[in-house]
Amino acid sequence: MTALTIRDVPDDQIQTLKVRAAQAGKSLQAFMQDLIAREASRPTMAEMMARLDRETTARVSAADVVAAIDEGRAGR
Repeated sequence: MTALTIRDVPDDQIQTLKVRAAQAGKSLQAFMQDLIAREASRPTMAEMMARLDRETTARVSAADVVAAIDEGRAGR
């Protein structure tokens, strides 16, 4: 596993993270690892759009649409 160092984090942000970690019953390190894992597991908008394109591509022709409309009208 790789170590990660983040420099120049403002003191007020560190204090906020320490408080949140304590409230969650975790060390700052464990809290930050969870935060990083959660962020890394969320897909980006581009990844979500690519997945949508892959999974929702309709293969319906204009003729299919017209036929379905005509069928619906005939059933009235």
